[in-house]
Order: sequence, then C-alpha cells, then structure tokens
Amino acid sequence: MAKKYKEVRVRDLRICIDPKRLEVDSTGKLSHATPGIVGQKRAMEALRFGIGMHDPEYNIFMAGPTNTGATYIARAFLEDVAKKSPPPPDWCYVYNFKEPDKPRALKLARGRAKDLRKAMDDLVEALGGDVPKAFSTDDYRYKEQVLRQEFEQNRRKNVDALREKVEAENFLLQVDPQGISIIPAKDGKILPPEELAKYSPEEKKAMRDRGDQLSLVMNQSMIEIAKLEAEHVKRRRELDEKVSLSVVEKRIRPIFEKFKNHPHALEYLESVKKDILDNTDDFRKRPEEKAPQSPVAGMPWSAPVNKYKVNVLIDNSEAEGAPVVYIPNPTYPALFGRIEKEAVFGALVTDFTMIKPGALHEANGGYLVLKATDILKWYLAWEALKRAVRHQEVKIEDLSEMLGFITTRTLKPEPIPLDVKLVVTGNPYLYELLYIYDDRFKQMFKIKAHLDDETERNRASTRQYIQCMAGYCEEEDLKHIDRTGIARLIEYSLELTGNKDKLTLRLGAIADIIKEANYWAGQEKAEHIDVCHVEKAVDKKKYRANLVEERVQELIKKDIFWVETHGIKVGQINGLSTLQTGDYMFGKPGRITANVSMGKDGVVTIDRESRLSGKLHTKGVIILSSYLREHFAQDKPLALTASLCFEQTYGMVDGDSASSTELFALLSAIADVPIFQGIAVTGSVSQKGEIQPVGGVTRKIEGFFDICKHKGLTGSQGVIMPQKTVRDLMLKTEVVDAVKDGKFHIYPIKIIEEGIEILTGIKAGKRRKDRTYPKGTFFRLVDDRLKDMAEKARAFAKEKQ
Repeated sequence: MAKKYKEVRVRDLRICIDPKRLEVDSTGKLSHATPGIVGQKRAMEALRFGIGMHDPEYNIFMAGPTNTGATYIARAFLEDVAKKSPPPPDWCYVYNFKEPDKPRALKLARGRAKDLRKAMDDLVEALGGDVPKAFSTDDYRYKEQVLRQEFEQNRRKNVDALREKVEAENFLLQVDPQGISIIPAKDGKILPPEELAKYSPEEKKAMRDRGDQLSLVMNQSMIEIAKLEAEHVKRRRELDEKVSLSVVEKRIRPIFEKFKNHPHALEYLESVKKDILDNTDDFRKRPEEKAPQSPVAGMPWSAPVNKYKVNVLIDNSEAEGAPVVYIPNPTYPALFGRIEKEAVFGALVTDFTMIKPGALHEANGGYLVLKATDILKWYLAWEALKRAVRHQEVKIEDLSEMLGFITTRTLKPEPIPLDVKLVVTGNPYLYELLYIYDDRFKQMFKIKAHLDDETERNRASTRQYIQCMAGYCEEEDLKHIDRTGIARLIEYSLELTGNKDKLTLRLGAIADIIKEANYWAGQEKAEHIDVCHVEKAVDKKKYRANLVEERVQELIKKDIFWVETHGIKVGQINGLSTLQTGDYMFGKPGRITANVSMGKDGVVTIDRESRLSGKLHTKGVIILSSYLREHFAQDKPLALTASLCFEQTYGMVDGDSASSTELFALLSAIADVPIFQGIAVTGSVSQKGEIQPVGGVTRKIEGFFDICKHKGLTGSQGVIMPQKTVRDLMLKTEVVDAVKDGKFHIYPIKIIEEGIEILTGIKAGKRRKDRTYPKGTFFRLVDDRLKDMAEKARAFAKEKQ
C-alpha cells in the first residue's frame, strides 16, 4: 500500500462556510423576508396561476416532502395575496315567514349584517315599549270605547226587539253565557213543568208551533248579532292596525332607508313589517307580563318576537382582505357548520338563531387551506367538501339525518353560494394515490404545486436563507444568531442535503436546530446564538437518536459483528451500508465474502436464495454476471459457480450500492488474490464496469472511520467511493483532520480497474485486441483461472461420456 493513488482533495471533503465572508453580523440586523418561502419558484408560480384561475375545478394540491412546510408556505403566500383582495360580503340567517323550518340566507355588504342585527334588535325593543304605550293613550281608549258602546247598543236593540216578540207569545227570552234560549211562560213567569203537563194536546201543539216560529225569529236575530260582532271586530282591527301602523312605520322606515341598496334585505323587512302588523298583540304585553326566561340559556323560548332576530353567520366588518382559513381538524360540522340544540324541560329545541358557521362559510370569498392527512381521516367530510366545491354552494345539514340514522324534523337552512379556492397540502405519494383512485380528485385539483426539498446554493439563495432565519427568530421570539452560528447552520443544511451545492428546503429541521441552539444559548446567558450553541444542538440531537448506532458499533468493536480493518484476505471485503432509525441515518460496515468453484450456476447470492434480498440487490448481482461475460467469456464459456454473502445480516438486504464491492470480492476469489481489509468500498457498478453514484456516502465513510479509529488508525485505511459522488461529501471535522494528517484516505474511482489496483496493489490490466490481458495483471489472473475452470469442465464432461 506504499504506492500513492488519487485521493479526494481535503477541500472537497467538506465545505466550510467562512463567517467573515457573510454579508451580515447577525440575523438581528436583517429585515426578514416572508418566513418559510425560500427557493420554491416552481410551487409559487403554480400557486399564482391557481389562484388566478377563477374556476371551481382549478383548486390546488401543494405536494411536498415532510418538513418542507407546505401548509405554512401556502398560508403565508395566500395571506400576502389576500391582503390585496377586497373583503367578501356578510352573510346572515333570518326567519322565513312563509316556511318557518327553512331559514333564509341574506347576503349583505361588508359590515352590514351586524347593522341589520342591531337595527332589528332596536326595533323589537322599541316596539316593545311603543306599542303598549300607543294602545294605552286616552285617544285610543276613547275610540275603542266608542266602538264597543256602539256595538253594545246595537246588540241590545236587537235583543230587546227579540224579547218583545217572544214575550208577546207568552215565552221568556233567557240570555246566558251559553247563548240565547226561549222558555214557555205564563204571566211573565216561567211555566212550571207540572202546570205544563195539565195542558191539553191541542194547547201543547199550539205552544210548540209558536216556539218554532220564535226560534226562526231568534236565529235570524242571532245572525244579525253575529254580523254586528264581526263588524265590531273588523272596525276594532282597523283601529288597531291604524295605531300599529303609525308606530311600526315610524320605527321601521329608517331601517328601510338604511338598506335601500339591498333588495333581499328590503324584501325581508317587508315580510317583517307585515308579520308585526298581523301579530301586534305579541308587543302589547308589558315587559312584566311577558314569558319568563328559560333556565337553560336565558332565552325565552315562548317569546314570539325571537323570530325577528338576525343570526349573523359571517361578519367581515373588520376584515382587511380576503379570508385565509386553516382548520386542523376538518370534521363535517367544523367545515359545514351545525345546527345547535338545547335541552329545555326534557326536550331538544332549536331555531334559526342557533345555526353556527363552518370553515367553508368563513373562507367564502377567499381561501381554505387543509392538510390532506387531516381531511382524509373524515371520509364524509371529504366527499361533502368535493360536492360543495363542485356545486358551488355550502349546505348546513344535520349529519345524522344526512346518514339516514335519525329523521326527526329539524331546520333546513337555505344553502349559501360558495366561492372558495381550496388548497390541500400533502406529500407527493399521497397526491399520486388520490390522482389514481379518486375520480373527482383529478377533475377538481388541476393545479399541482410541487415543493422541492432543496435549492441551489448561491449568493441570492444564501441571503434569502439568512433572512428566513431572521424572520423565524423574530416570529418565535428567539435570540438572534451571530455570523458564526449562521455559517454553521448553512453547513448543517448542506449536510442534510448530502450535496455541497444544495441547501435543504426542509426548513422544519433547520428551525428545530435554531430552537434547540436558543435553549443552549439561554443556559449560558449568551446574547446571541453562536457556532458553539448550534454545534451543541446538532450533537445533542444526534446523541438523542444514535443509540442503535452505538450498539452496532459496540458489537463491531467487540468483534461480535466481524469487521476487519487490518491484514489481507482472499474473497473478502468490507462493504458499506446505511441504516435508518426514524429521522437518523448512520453508516454500518459489513463483511462481504465470495467463494468460487467449477460449475454452471453462475453468480448466486446466499441472501437471495434465503429470500433476504430485494429486487434492486438482485439486479445488481445479475449485472455482475453480465460483467464477467463481457470481460472474460468472449473466447470461452463460464464454467463457474460463485456465491456471495453479506455476512452477519439478519434482515432484508436491498439496493445496488454494494454491487461494485461484491464484484471486487468475486474477482478476488476467482484470481485468488487477497484484498487489503483496511479499505471499505461503496458504489454501484454498470455492465461496462463504470462506478455509479450512490447515496449516503458521508454517513458510510464516517461509520467506517469510527471503527478504524477504535481499532487503531494505521495510515493505510480508507474508503473507495464513486468519483461522481465527491460533490456530496460533507464529512465531520474529525474525518477531515484525519485525512489531512494522512491517517485516513478517501479514493474516488470511475471504473472497476482503478479500485482493483488500490485494493490489491496489482494493476488491473487492459484487454488487448486478441481478447487477452497482459501477464502479471490482475485481470490476466482472473482470465487464466476462468480458462482453467472451462478446460477442466470440458475434460470432465468428456470423461463422463
């Protein structure tokens, strides 16, 4: 291993942000931009287009990975846009005098709903005092008395005339509360029954005939009296209406004038006026005579004047733009509103004043923001929401009645026209599922605002990133961050992306570190958050999550999980993989071994045969067979059976990032050439032997470095990695220092041949035109071994014949 091979330059192992080159001293000196909206050009353009399309089918699904702040970005963007839009109108529910169980919805200009409510409350209160007073005046009492006296006089004349006729025929006219009747009489007195019994049949018949004639006369008189009563009632009503009209007209006319530009309100006021005039008696009772209040809610349910109340559903009087509504628990009632009920003396009662709005009412004329995972938990609410947006109306229904469970009589409020732009946020996978399986979804959500999870690192995006930090500190009332802390946060962002040229847009992760660094700064009573506090927050976050990593490394250090970092071995190599535990990923070294023999099974993996490998891993192994055929089976058949194994793995193995590692082990076993165990390898390989990029390289290198450090750094250990993945390196400072001091090495390679020389110290060799390899090269040894196997297999086959 004395020969020098190409290594990754120290400056490429990790990018270090120089705090002195930042344009600010601290976030406290920045006027922050809109927090959270950094680098999302594609999504912002989609949002602008979506809200500009005034079509119920052009709703927006904002698809973004976890921690990209999709909901926050949507709300922040929409709130900024909504400020420039006019506020929507007010909505209220009023009594329907024609169909009392179907309250009417009134649309009024912004701020006028509460004006109408106050006007109606004042009207009812005023009439409650004015009407009794109007009917208590001397003038009204005099006119009422004149009408009654005139009626009584005419009635008396009618009765007196009837009495004279009855008495002339020896009968008496008896008047009592039950009515008028005719009784036989003699000498002005009631004829006793015993004396009536002494009459002869002829006399009785004559009396009965006279009584029948008088009954006809009496009936005619009764008809006349009824006409007199009807006339009296009519004239009394006309008098009452005249008095009522003068009072009501005086009070209601200003309300008509106030709402003269609202046709629906004027129509409602006409209905109110007519109903008040038809039910003046409801106002004639003095306050002390009115129904007592309900002990439940202080509402006099028996008071008929409650129907003149106005239930203000949506009041936009203080709104400064279009509404932006976000609801975290979008149940059906929360979205569509509800009709409340109260228990009064054992019965559930309700009226139109107990209709309550939902989020759709509040967002009407603006924007409704929902999380897909929240709304999809409530299937009925999701279906009803799509129906409401599609039909452009929001209907308040009783959920139990809608499901058909209970069909008791209840209110059926008039639907309200709906004009809302729906913005649903969720991850891209959920978007795909809805697009495929929900027929209505693709028709209603024609705008996909796709959030990225990373953005290019340049001067503009870096400044925007710092502005975002400043805004977050101000919003959460945290200590501001000095230039050293800012630099470390930017480095942490690059670590999350695994790319030195990309800043993460999973801003939730950055926000968590800022909050935790703020805690440590507070513990030290520091004025600002600096690099030490950020570093401590990162380290503590890692410590809280890396218990599994420590246990794995402990097993490796005790040689329970066998990983060798010294010496040489044939057909054995250290591979690198990653393990994910929640939000924490770490590198795990592991031995890969290969055995070869004559045969015809080709390359097989023990993991695959035991069904412990995935499809990607299987693909990688098939590529190995293809590589062998391409390089060594052009002039002979492969008479080879080779087995590969990930030693000491007890779970699924998947991915092709170790395919180059397996190939090195396989070639070593065929050539019978040992591999230096201090070098671990990661990278996938193509059929042509090209080393392809893989993910998690930083974590893999750090994991192997920790094991080498524990077992002792010799200066010859290191990692082979794909050349194209060098830009993804963000190694911890300890590894960078070890490389700088020559204690650890990182070798970037492009093709298998480069790795062969590093691992074995022997040149791989280049195939000549005659399809052979130069003597003394590694590939010549492989080719000779495979040729020997083919010849022995041929000879063996001949012997069997």
